[in-house]
Amino acid sequence: MSKSVVRALGLALALSAATGAASAQGSYPDKPVRFVVNFTAGGPLDIMARMMGERLNAIFKQPFVVENKTGSGGNIGAAAVANAAPDGYTVLIGLDSTFTVNPSLYASQGFSLDQLKPVMRLASSGMLIAAHPSAKADTLKGLIERGHKDPITFSSAGNGSPGHLSLSMLQQATGMKINHIPYRGNAPAVLALVSGEVQAAALATPGLLQHVNAGTLKALAVTGSQRSPLLPSVPTTAELGYPEVRQDVLYLAMVPAQTPDAVVQTLRKAIEQVLAQPDVQQRLRAMDFTLGTLDGEAAAKELAGVRERYAKIIKSAGMKVD
Repeated sequence: MSKSVVRALGLALALSAATGAASAQGSYPDKPVRFVVNFTAGGPLDIMARMMGERLNAIFKQPFVVENKTGSGGNIGAAAVANAAPDGYTVLIGLDSTFTVNPSLYASQGFSLDQLKPVMRLASSGMLIAAHPSAKADTLKGLIERGHKDPITFSSAGNGSPGHLSLSMLQQATGMKINHIPYRGNAPAVLALVSGEVQAAALATPGLLQHVNAGTLKALAVTGSQRSPLLPSVPTTAELGYPEVRQDVLYLAMVPAQTPDAVVQTLRKAIEQVLAQPDVQQRLRAMDFTLGTLDGEAAAKELAGVRERYAKIIKSAGMKVD
C-alpha cells in the first residue's frame, strides 16, 4: 500500500472520529444526567439542585437525577464527580467551601482541585447568626460580651461548613469564647438550636426563618455583603463593626476538568435559561439566594481569590476539622 493511500486512510479515520465526537457533543444530553449534591438533602443547595433538575428535564427531555453524596465537608461528593467520566453526565452542585475552605483543612480531599472546573457560579447567600433565649442576648454585641465571660455553644452544619468558617471569623475578630459543635447538616443544627441544645448558630437563613418569625430564636446578624431580603431589618456583621466577619456562600455547578467545552456551554446556557425564569427567581429569592451568575472562567478566578483569603483566616484562627 502506497504512502499516499495510507495518509488518505488516516485522514479519513481522523475526520470520521472528529465527526463522531462532534455529533455526540451536539446531541448532549441523550441519556440521564446525574446531579451530585455534596451536602444533605432538604437544604437550600439540595432544593436548588432538584428545582433545576426538573426544569432541565423539561428543556432536554432527559432525566436530571439528584444524588446526595455527603461527608468530609463535601469532599466525598466532589471526589465522586472529579473521578467520573468527563462527558457532562455527572455534575456537581455544591458550595464553594469544598474548594475555598477544605484545601486548608484536609491533608487530602480525595481529589485535586484541577480535576474539576466550574460550569458557572449559580447564586450566593449569607449566613445568619442567631441565638436561643438561653444565650440571653438580643444583639450580636450582647452575645459577644457574654462570650468574653463564658464560652458560647454554637452549632454548624458540620466541620468545614460555611457556618464553621463564620464562627472562626467571629472568634478571631472579637476574641469571644466559642464552643463549636458540628452537626451532620443544616437541619439537625437548626434543631439543636431550637431545642436549646446549643445557645447560638451560624446557619443558612431559610432553615432558621420560621423560628425567628415565631419569636423562638433571635436573629443577630448576617455575614453577607448585603442584608438578607428575608430579614431586611437584621444588620450585616460589617454594619455592626465587624467587617472581618464577611462571608458570602457561593453555589456552584462543576464538572470534571476534561469535559468538552461544547458540552459545558450547552449545560451552562440551559441552566442560565432556567435561572432566568420568573417563578424560579421568585422561589430562589424566597430561600435567601442572591441571584447573579458567573461563567466558568470568572467563577474559577473568584474561587481562587476567596480560597486565598480564607486560607489566611483559617491559619490565623487555628481552625480544625476534628
